[in-house]
Amino acid sequence: AKLITTGNFTDNMKDVASCDWIIEVVVERLDVKQNIFTEVEKYRKPGTLITSNTSGIPIHMMAEGRSDDFKTHFCGTHFFNPPRYLRLLEIIPTDFTDKNVVDFLMEFGDVVLGKTTVLCKDTPAFIANRIGVFSMMAIMHIMDELKLSIDEIDALTGPVIGRPKSATFRTGDVVGIDTLVKVANGVAENCPKDEARSIFTIPAWLNRMIEQNKLGDKTGQGFFKKVKGADGAKDIQVLNLETMEYEPRKKPKFATLEAAKPIDDLHSRLKMLTAGTDKAGEFYKKFHFLLFSYISYRIPEISDDIYRLDEAMKAGFGWEIGAFESWDVLGVENT
Repeated sequence: AKLITTGNFTDNMKDVASCDWIIEVVVERLDVKQNIFTEVEKYRKPGTLITSNTSGIPIHMMAEGRSDDFKTHFCGTHFFNPPRYLRLLEIIPTDFTDKNVVDFLMEFGDVVLGKTTVLCKDTPAFIANRIGVFSMMAIMHIMDELKLSIDEIDALTGPVIGRPKSATFRTGDVVGIDTLVKVANGVAENCPKDEARSIFTIPAWLNRMIEQNKLGDKTGQGFFKKVKGADGAKDIQVLNLETMEYEPRKKPKFATLEAAKPIDDLHSRLKMLTAGTDKAGEFYKKFHFLLFSYISYRIPEISDDIYRLDEAMKAGFGWEIGAFESWDVLGVENT
């Protein structure tokens, strides 16, 4: 805290003249960011690195109208939140960004900041959010199709398949329902040629959640809600998507899930889960088909290297193994 000096845009903008690296982290609106960069450019010294922490606004659009020196020293540096716990740092250069700047940020992020630095192309939502939000939206649509519940989905998409305990919907509450919808809408609007664009369509119940201010942790209610019982003890209830009311949680029961849980090896567990003949097995088959198809079409659109997609998902979303690694485990011919 002793190393932090606070300020405001009115009185302290001139202070950026002494900075070596300026990182923009204002609201996710292109016009606001462009206004900030106009002010920054009045005071920054030539050669100063300037980057944006945007989670999805095209980097080249923010550089429009800026000087040549600004453009060559400008790129995206998307730190996944919270940066204290998530290691992913996406580096997103434009066609104007100097290669030496990119090389420096990739090495500095890795060696000095201890991040997993992943080079991304300047495409909507970059790598991790493009794949991660697709995964979450695909899961929601499959849930509707198979008439599964929130608790059932989180049981199916958590540690049992090498994902965090927050699984799908607990992750949604942490991220924020409005943020999730904003990213999904952004991909749908800015990727008209995306072959799976319909997956980013927002389910009606998700829009109702926003209307009812059920935005997740930030509003105290989302897919889950903490309540006090009659005895005063705290309890966590889950949202019923049909009634939009909260109710006691129910432990999901799937034969395939119960059979797979004792298996320590993740690769063997994934094979058993996907081979299941109950509704859980049907879910995994549908989900993996959509996910594997989607990532195959994203090369070379969002990255030239398949390993970058896996690195981004492991460092940004906490996946134990990446999507391409999962595909290898299950076998290309079998999926």
